[in-house]
Amino acid sequence: MTEPSPETTQQAPVDEIPAADAAASAQEAAPLDPVTALTQEVERWKDMAYRSQAELDNFRKRSAREAQETRAYANGELLRALFPILDNFDMGLEAARVESEKSMIFMGMNMVNRQLQDFLRDSGVQEIEALGKAFDPNLHEAVAQEASAQAAEGTIIRVTRRGYKLKDRLLRAASVIVSSGPAQA
Repeated sequence: MTEPSPETTQQAPVDEIPAADAAASAQEAAPLDPVTALTQEVERWKDMAYRSQAELDNFRKRSAREAQETRAYANGELLRALFPILDNFDMGLEAARVESEKSMIFMGMNMVNRQLQDFLRDSGVQEIEALGKAFDPNLHEAVAQEASAQAAEGTIIRVTRRGYKLKDRLLRAASVIVSSGPAQA
């Protein structure tokens, strides 16, 4: 076999090679200066270290925030379970009051009631103010609506079950009766 002569092989003219391809092949052909390559490598590792440190700081802050929130609201379920007991205790206290406000039973129950209220306050529990306020579906649960000449429409006229918040979280909505405005004649 004979080798093809230079005249028969077709080569692309030098000016037809795209400029980007020429620059890329020139970089591949010429190795980077070792100092420049090492400097770039150091910068890449520094950047990764800074990012890792920032991620670790964010993780620590998030963990601390979640731990604080857990401590602040950990008693929520216990308090929710206590509310029906408080409701029944209040009914017993009211029955003792009706019988005689001077009886030893009423005075003893009243002292226990004060202690329970102090305990709730010290635990961060706040009773939701409802009577005479405008109905708020975020805080109140309407169980009925009644006509009232004294209260405007949407105003709470009776509380059937007290509601409570723990700091800024709702533990139990207040069950209320809402005014529908004056009775229609």
